[in-house]
Amino acid sequence: MRNLYINNRFFFALIIVGILYVLSFFFPFLMIVAHSVLVICFLMGMVDYLLLFNKRGEILAQRILPEKLSNGDENFVKIDIKNNYSFRIHVKVIDEIPFQFQKRDFLIEKKIREGKNSFFQYSLIPKERGEYYFGSLNIYASSGIGLVSKRFNFQKEAKIPSYPSFIHLRKYELMALQSEFLLGGIKKIRRLGHTMEFEQIKDYVPGDDIRTINWKATSKTNRLMVNQFQDEKSQRIFMLIDTGRTMKMPFGGLSLLDYSINATMALSHIILKKGDRAGMMTFSKKTESKIAAENKSGQLRKISEALYNIKTDFFESDFNRLYQDVKYSFNQRSLVLLFTNFETLDGLNRQLKYLRGIAKNHLLVLVFFKNAELQTLIHKNPENMQEIYDEIIAEKFEFEKKLIIQELRKYGIYTVYTLPENLNIEVINKYLEIKARGIL
Repeated sequence: MRNLYINNRFFFALIIVGILYVLSFFFPFLMIVAHSVLVICFLMGMVDYLLLFNKRGEILAQRILPEKLSNGDENFVKIDIKNNYSFRIHVKVIDEIPFQFQKRDFLIEKKIREGKNSFFQYSLIPKERGEYYFGSLNIYASSGIGLVSKRFNFQKEAKIPSYPSFIHLRKYELMALQSEFLLGGIKKIRRLGHTMEFEQIKDYVPGDDIRTINWKATSKTNRLMVNQFQDEKSQRIFMLIDTGRTMKMPFGGLSLLDYSINATMALSHIILKKGDRAGMMTFSKKTESKIAAENKSGQLRKISEALYNIKTDFFESDFNRLYQDVKYSFNQRSLVLLFTNFETLDGLNRQLKYLRGIAKNHLLVLVFFKNAELQTLIHKNPENMQEIYDEIIAEKFEFEKKLIIQELRKYGIYTVYTLPENLNIEVINKYLEIKARGIL
């Protein structure tokens, strides 16, 4: 009996019976009608109960979850229900989805013919990385009479992780391929200089750098031999993600940190497809997760695992510590994309000497964000004095961001200044532009 639930239809029938009893005080002949309707309601309720709770009748259901959720993207959960009753049923599906989604009115209604399957899906958009716990899958089945329902309970609990966005990686790959066609007339010339990728040992000729003499080969052949190096075919690209308090700011349900992590995943996929080496590092008061720049088959999965459960620590980030770590960890010139956020020129000036130190040995691209709320105020037509003041203040902050870009350009630091929702495309375009121009 604990799975028996009385439907609204049964209570509506009782309300009608009550009205008939009240009217019977004024019209006595309605007393018999009220008695008859009451008896019919209880008889129909008994028949409905017997139909639903007979041992041969039941339904089977299964919730089909993806292996992992893609943070910030639309993920689909599938439900398969089979009706083993000998009559058509009406089902109400209440899935106990994770509390992070805050959906307290979840309800799906379906009608399923006898012996048939019903297959449907619903979508979820996670806004946080980490673990999500699904509860029971509850299904309430009722017959055509509809006075009572029987509850079926399936799959008590399920745990599923939410990883940085990976669903749209294929889309960005196609975008990068299209950009290659558009850049077909550009000849890429690498800069001159010594690199670390060995090519061959050859005889010394006047003009060769004496620092490249291979003394072991020279002793064996009894003539001067030198190591010849070639320009590296795969460049090193590092993505540095600031996990300090400035990255906690939310836009569209996701924090700036989540946007940066999703962009790192998308860019890493393109980098590896292009044959370059992708690496990453997170930092705040100290360096945290670090993945060396490689181009191996499991590199994207390794980066995804490192970014899976990173949180903002609410401290002010230590750029001095970052500079020291980059100086001693990155022993070759690399493309470094630094995801952070500066709201004022004073905030930049406090860290500028460390950024200049990084830019001295590497090609530094500073990625920071437009404030979507300020952009709305700037492009809104003011209708009163308060809105005019708001627009002026918003334009002042926007002007300060432009001063930050100019200040960084003075020291050869490239910038990506974009709205959070456009971050993935903007950083991929900047990487493709740098690669096409051969300035690394």
